[in-house]
Amino acid sequence: MDGRRVLGRFWSGWRRGLGVRPVPEDAGFGTEARHQRQPRGSCQRSGPLGDQPFAGLLPKNLSREELVDALRAAVVDRKGPLVTLNKPQGLPVTGKPGELTLFSVLPELSQSLGLREQELQVVRASGNAVTDGIPAASEGKIQAALKLEHIDGVNLTVPVKAPSRKDILEGVKKTLSHFRVVATGSGCALVQLQPLTVFSSQLQVHMVLQLCPVLGDHMYSARVGTVLGQRFLLPAENNKPQRQVLDEALLRRLHLTPSQAAQLPLHLHLHRLLLPGTRARDTPVELLAPLPPYFSRTLQCLGLRLQ
Repeated sequence: MDGRRVLGRFWSGWRRGLGVRPVPEDAGFGTEARHQRQPRGSCQRSGPLGDQPFAGLLPKNLSREELVDALRAAVVDRKGPLVTLNKPQGLPVTGKPGELTLFSVLPELSQSLGLREQELQVVRASGNAVTDGIPAASEGKIQAALKLEHIDGVNLTVPVKAPSRKDILEGVKKTLSHFRVVATGSGCALVQLQPLTVFSSQLQVHMVLQLCPVLGDHMYSARVGTVLGQRFLLPAENNKPQRQVLDEALLRRLHLTPSQAAQLPLHLHLHRLLLPGTRARDTPVELLAPLPPYFSRTLQCLGLRLQ
């Protein structure tokens, strides 16, 4: 199947009180890894995954104490009230009452980091991506009006064509992302994404609108159909979330069986983040998050290189 595949990166920023925000102009761009020029791990060395889980994912069935320890180990940088961590893939930020989520352990994490009674608060989370398919243009912008819709018991992000003023008042938001293709190979692409707005699942849905769903997107990739090698969009309202289906050539390249591919984690990860200084003349603070091992392995398998 001809197409492109997207690898991405994901970070979480934390703060106490008010003030520090990411620089939007550079929040998503900059996939060069100054301390990591080559992807870690070798597809040839590692070979088939067997029954082992994808390396770098958060283990299941963690206790609250174990989750707090894992989050402490994921801290990348601390500067005053700002704590930056590389959020483990698979950990939901929010959830239902009683579920173990990032928000649910913020009080314990605050105490563990010595912040006493001042709880951490989420400032922002965004990302870069690897895609199943290659965008038609090497760079550009993606604009779409999006809304959240409750479909079959699940909250899903759905595009809205030509939203009216009433739609905007009822929660439809106009969104914008910039993208640039960094590398291509095996029908996939490594794409830099710069979200200029924030909306639930914005980057995943934007890449679906480019007919290039993010690799490991088991929520929205089914909206892209294929007939005689040509991709097209299916109505979002009529497509329930389902496991992403990859063609046989890509499965061989990744050394995955179909059942393993059904567990493939979302390849979306914020690698580089610039934070503004407290004064206008201050140099922005650059923060780098290492790639998860499964992400590096995929890059190696597909022959994609960080520039």
